[in-house]
Amino acid sequence: MYRIVDAHCHIYPDAIARKAAANTGKFYDGLPATCDGTVQTLLEVGKQAGIEHFVVQSVATKPEQVRSINEFIAREVAQYPGRLTGLGTLHPDSTDPEGDVQHLLELGLKGVKLHPDIQRFKIDDYRCLHIYDLCEGRLPILMHTGDNRFDFSNPNRLLPVLEIYRGLTVIGAHFGGYSIWHEAAEQLHGQPNLYVDCSSTMFALPDREVVDLIHTYGADRVLFGTDYPMWSPVDELAHFQRLPLTEEERQLILHENAERVFGIA
Repeated sequence: MYRIVDAHCHIYPDAIARKAAANTGKFYDGLPATCDGTVQTLLEVGKQAGIEHFVVQSVATKPEQVRSINEFIAREVAQYPGRLTGLGTLHPDSTDPEGDVQHLLELGLKGVKLHPDIQRFKIDDYRCLHIYDLCEGRLPILMHTGDNRFDFSNPNRLLPVLEIYRGLTVIGAHFGGYSIWHEAAEQLHGQPNLYVDCSSTMFALPDREVVDLIHTYGADRVLFGTDYPMWSPVDELAHFQRLPLTEEERQLILHENAERVFGIA
C-alpha cells in the first residue's frame, strides 16, 4: 500500500483556528467549514482517512504577517517530522521580498502559497513579478486559481505568467479555476510548468466531469488535495476513491506527483 499525500491543507494557530476556518467558509459563499483548522484535528481526521502526509500552508493578508506565519508553519512541521511538508507565504506589497524568500528557505519550507483573491492582487500584476523571479527554479507555487466572482486569478491572468516564467512550477488549485473548471482546463491544459489539484471541486461537479478534468490535464499533472479545513479529508478521499480511475492514475494523483513537485522523501 502506498502513502497518500494531501497536498492542500490550511492550518492556523489554535487561538484563531476556528475563526479562520469560519472565514474560509464565508469565501465559499457561506458554506460551513467542516473542520476547525487546527493541526491536531488535521492529523486526527487524516488518520481516520488513511492519509499519511500533508502539505500545509497559511496565507498572509498583510505583508507584515509573512515572517510570523512562515515561522508558525515551520514550527508545526518540526513538531511532526515526516507527517508535514510546509509551504511559506509571500505578499506582493512586502518591502523585502528577497529577505522573505531567504527566511522561508532557511526555515526549510518547500514552496509558496499565494491566494490572489484573498490577498487582492492579480496574478499578472507587476507587483508579483519579482516574486516569480525569486521563486523560478527554486520554489513551486501553490496558487488559488479561478472564480467567476473576481478577476484576480482566472486563466487570462495565469497564462502570461506560465508563458514568461518557464522555469516556474505552479500548482493551480481547484483544477486551475474554481467555479470555472471547464473553461480553465480548456485554456490551461498542456502548459508544461503547470500542475493542478482537485481540491474544492468534487462537492460541486458530477464524478464524470471530475474524471474529464483529470484526463484533460493528464493524471501526471493532478495532485490530490482537500482544502482542509473547508472539507473533511475523510469524505474527500472516500469520494476520490470512488472515481473510475486506473490504479496507475490513482498512484500518480494520491502521492507520486506531490512527492515529485514538493520533494517529499
